Amino acid sequence: MNNFMLLLSAAVVVLLAVVSSPFLNKFHPYSLSLTKFWLRGGEVADLLVTNGTIYTSDAAFLFVDSMAIRGGRILRVGNYSSLQDLVGSETKMVNLQKKIAVPGFIDSHVHLISGGLQMARVELHGVSQKDHFVNKVKEAASNMQPGSWLLGGGWNNDLWGGELPMASWINDITPENPVWLSRMDGHMGLANSLALKLAEISNNTLDPDGGVVVRNSVGEPTGLLIDSAMKLVLPCIPEVSVEERREALLRASKHALMRGVTTIVDFGRYFPGASPELSWEDLSDVYRWADLSEKMKIRVCLYFPMETWTRLHELINRAGRKLSQWIYLGGLKSYADGSLGSNSALFHEPYADEPLNHGLQLADAEKLYNMTLSSDKSGLQVAIHAIGDRANDLILDLYKSVASKNGMRDRRFRIEHAQHLSPGAAARFGEQEVVASVQPDHLLDDANSAIKKLGDKRAQRGSYLFNSLLAGNVQLALGSDWPVADINPLRSIKTAMRRVPPGWENAWIPSECISLSDALNGYTISAARACFLDEDVGSLSPGKMADFVILSVDSWDKFAAQASASVEATYVSGLQAYSSKDLNHPPIVY
Repeated sequence: MNNFMLLLSAAVVVLLAVVSSPFLNKFHPYSLSLTKFWLRGGEVADLLVTNGTIYTSDAAFLFVDSMAIRGGRILRVGNYSSLQDLVGSETKMVNLQKKIAVPGFIDSHVHLISGGLQMARVELHGVSQKDHFVNKVKEAASNMQPGSWLLGGGWNNDLWGGELPMASWINDITPENPVWLSRMDGHMGLANSLALKLAEISNNTLDPDGGVVVRNSVGEPTGLLIDSAMKLVLPCIPEVSVEERREALLRASKHALMRGVTTIVDFGRYFPGASPELSWEDLSDVYRWADLSEKMKIRVCLYFPMETWTRLHELINRAGRKLSQWIYLGGLKSYADGSLGSNSALFHEPYADEPLNHGLQLADAEKLYNMTLSSDKSGLQVAIHAIGDRANDLILDLYKSVASKNGMRDRRFRIEHAQHLSPGAAARFGEQEVVASVQPDHLLDDANSAIKKLGDKRAQRGSYLFNSLLAGNVQLALGSDWPVADINPLRSIKTAMRRVPPGWENAWIPSECISLSDALNGYTISAARACFLDEDVGSLSPGKMADFVILSVDSWDKFAAQASASVEATYVSGLQAYSSKDLNHPPIVY
């Protein structure tokens, strides 16, 4: 009897120990996947990835050499020997050959369909001379039917010395075709005289709120429209067909996979002056079509114009935030100001090259506050574009007031760009738990421009403060803002680490350089947390989607020192979605 009681007591102790184990505790982040594994009585992996350095972005085990995958999700990670019980006769193997694998990149700020459309239009990125600009337009016009709109974008006047383009540059070569060419930042565009005529823009046209019709010395429109003034011409441009938008999605998705991007945070075709309906049309006509027809290749988290917040609230109540494994409903987007390159970002002090100009406040402050208050009260996430230091301060103040009014909750307010901050603002992001969604590659274009427009002292003091934000425990989410800059995480990671603009020998504000791990986290786990996707993606943790990227480098130390690598393969849900071995897509090293 004594022996029986002793055995029974021992069994109870063992049972209690197992139940209280952190691996089964419901509060442990991996308890769900591991519990499912044991309850099923053991599983066999579909895929075993091994013999390399796998950076998981999970602080519990940052580096492993192997991971097992089943049903498109991570089953277990660890050393090769610890995963042998998951290997069966049907298990496929991926030998990393000592190379590095990382979680699939999450680009935190993209206009996906706009990027796909731009790939098929006049491409002016990198054009550094006026003659080249004109010739690109001339070449495109020569292949067009009279009356057709010539569309394109990506130009950056800073590359040819700063002179702004004018309709007179292109009028003679486009006499029968209206033209609209957006600046790289999307906050300014050039129309030729025919387009101005169709839009009925003349000397008598008034500047709309939050926008500027640029004029010459005698008051005539030059063809340039800034921010909300673009709405004067955009309605004249024929709507893009559903088929064109669907093709743009497929084209853009393929491009993203080549760069190792498996999840996109998509802010849609919503720019100042654009219709708020475009994002909703793309959800119904493009994304849901692609999902139902099994053409989705990457995951998307969609954000919608804030003025449509009631529609998003109703949809989430009806369908939930996760429409499928591919489509998530993110939150709402609005604008506080314009861009530095268009001299419309809002600053406390005037522009050095325009002493009477502080920039533009694009949204009415009271209206923006009320929409944010209502959206937040309904449980929706809010993301607001702010580039200038005054715009960032205004939004931080607004967020603080809304949070105080609506009470505590896990809201994860976002500021998109956060490029130029006033003293103390970086710390406020952390104190208020506001996500900083930043785009490192913008500094490659902005460094010289910022010094010219703000003066060296102001630019040095408050521009692209990545390290300062991290020091304040801010959730730093990295992205591209494609098609403003190319969708290219590896280049962006290198920029965040090095901060060396083209033609420079040294870093711009070297104290703001960040480490490889911080930059990788900005494209993985921090990016996932920033849009509430961290239960599904962002790290190679048991239970999460098996989205990962194999890089060309075989040494972590070398990668950290040189910040240079290329994408060799991209996997989505454990299936290869891109390989650099395809001769049509050779690897690009950054």
